[in-house]
Amino acid sequence: MAIRYTCRHCETEIGTLPFESAKETVLQLQKMDEGKEERFLTYDRDGALMVRCICEQCEQSLRSFPDYYTLNKWLQ
Repeated sequence: MAIRYTCRHCETEIGTLPFESAKETVLQLQKMDEGKEERFLTYDRDGALMVRCICEQCEQSLRSFPDYYTLNKWLQ
């Protein structure tokens, strides 16, 4: 099982951890609150754990335009 990191705003793949590196990371991710875990952790059709985070470009856009935080989907 690999861990794939993707941006939750633009769906860009940020990186992937192979199975050997993933074991410890999965244990840390499972310590998250259950309510938040569902928002940020999903499994894809191949069984890989997907962590939904934010890429540098989207983070910069949100810093430049903080009003975007009020929108559910600000990228078209």
